[in-house]
Amino acid sequence: MKKDFGDNISNTVYEHRVLARMSQQELADKVGVSKQTIFVMEKGNYVPTLLLAFRISDYFKVPLKEIFQYEGGINNDQ
Repeated sequence: MKKDFGDNISNTVYEHRVLARMSQQELADKVGVSKQTIFVMEKGNYVPTLLLAFRISDYFKVPLKEIFQYEGGINNDQ
């Protein structure tokens, strides 16, 4: 059974996409994934691979941390 560390990665893909006046399909085509992948990522139900995260940040020409934010968990026992 996987241990839950209570951490998460949130993102601002939706905000960047809307400011760029793009549809989910257009962004998906630019970064090489399906529209569904963009949809679930924007809803917070999917954490992208590092490769996809870098593709998205490169596409919008912003630092990775501006789009994807790591939220550390409170479970620190080792």
